[in-house]
Amino acid sequence: MKKKLSYRDKLLELAYIYNVKEIQDYSKRRKNLTTGQIELILKKNKIIIPKEFKTSFFKENFLKPIFRLRSNIVDYKEEKIKDKNRFLRRVENYKYDTSRKVNHGINNLWKGMGAAGLNFLNVLPKLGETVAKFFGNLFTDVFNAIYNQQIDQKSARNVIVGFFAVAAIITAIIAGVNTYKNYDFNKIKLETKKPEVKVKKEIKKPEVKVKKEIKKTEVKAKKPKPELRVKEKNVAEVILPDLNLKTETVIQLFKDVDYDLRKVRSDKLVKPIYFTQFPRDLENLQSVQLKKETFIKIVLPLIVAENEKIIDDRKKLQILSEKKYTSDLEKQWLRQKLLEYKVKKGNLSELILRMDMIPVSIALAQAAKESGWGTSRFALEGNAIFGQWTWDGQGIAPLNRDGDKSHKILKFPILRASVKAYKNNLNTHKSYFKFREKRKALRDKDKKITGLALTDTLKNYAQTGSEYTKILNQIIKQNRLSDFEPVKLFNSVRQVELNS
Repeated sequence: MKKKLSYRDKLLELAYIYNVKEIQDYSKRRKNLTTGQIELILKKNKIIIPKEFKTSFFKENFLKPIFRLRSNIVDYKEEKIKDKNRFLRRVENYKYDTSRKVNHGINNLWKGMGAAGLNFLNVLPKLGETVAKFFGNLFTDVFNAIYNQQIDQKSARNVIVGFFAVAAIITAIIAGVNTYKNYDFNKIKLETKKPEVKVKKEIKKPEVKVKKEIKKTEVKAKKPKPELRVKEKNVAEVILPDLNLKTETVIQLFKDVDYDLRKVRSDKLVKPIYFTQFPRDLENLQSVQLKKETFIKIVLPLIVAENEKIIDDRKKLQILSEKKYTSDLEKQWLRQKLLEYKVKKGNLSELILRMDMIPVSIALAQAAKESGWGTSRFALEGNAIFGQWTWDGQGIAPLNRDGDKSHKILKFPILRASVKAYKNNLNTHKSYFKFREKRKALRDKDKKITGLALTDTLKNYAQTGSEYTKILNQIIKQNRLSDFEPVKLFNSVRQVELNS
């Protein structure tokens, strides 16, 4: 008796008849394909499926149209969201372009007025020189003519009378100006107290107006600054590739870009210069202080950049947690962050607890301790700044490892990857639950999140326990690492784009 084949078996038999390798490969690897996937592969290979194969009348005439309608509704909804985002971006761009054009026009007008004023001042000496030459030549010709008797006496008399008349007028004007000045000062001195009060009142009014006008212009001038930073954000960021740079070259580079830790401490700004590795000869520096400063200059921008990214995500998460309805893109972003921070069951309060910054002083102190200020074998060969262990990933085996242990030091392609893994470790691992709880308590009390306030919660990071935390406190205090807590990236702009 011939066995009755199912619709899926008939499709597989049809695939073997036409020798469809893609389906055959899946079958060899014992991977089950759905009926729909088999149909798509056959249609892709231009194989016509006989109508008698299609036994499911309900599926063809009811389910598929419903699924297509649902897919069309979802596509329409996403398209509307994209159109709305495009419109908002156009409005923002129009606003920015308008303010930029207005500022540009004001600057051009100011420059034009300045140039006109300079040209006028430059013309005055030439004009005076021309007038002097004209009158000098005129009087010379007149006196020569009188002497040579080449003109009549009447014309000479008129010229002489005109000369003395001009001289008398100029003398009268100068004397009048001097008299007016003397008279004005004397009059002010002789005025009684009442008019003095009036003068003071009259003087104060325009002064207040001028101050108000100055404040307005200052506010107008300051408004476009954040918009200009958006344009210059990509320009200011510098990522240095793996070039095996020497320490002398790195130090000279810092001098060329005016990267000074004293300036960073005072301005609380650091330039976004990202090194992919440490210089190999960093340990050859004779000056311990210079070695430490070079290490801090390399690591500090990486730590600040990761902190700012985490803070941006935290702000976006807080906004989304307060919304009643979220778009598909927002839901996808939330799912991604829940996986990244290893939060189960969609617990947003736990996600907010974990998604927070690591104090800069702690990160710098641990990086210095674990990497020997950037000179350890793990830091130079594997960009491992924080000495994280691994049992199944790519790593470097410690030389003094016990025979019964199999751990390795996790290695990374670039330094920033090591910083990101370190922050993810503190924000997700169960060993640092107390660290996250105390950080949350500081936030709830509106207190600053500092390294010295949280070092005692990192006893589990090293086998020495409390001795390890004492060393961290000592590194932070001796090297004044707390000064870098409020440091931000130079020209950094944090924007959170949300879809309503």
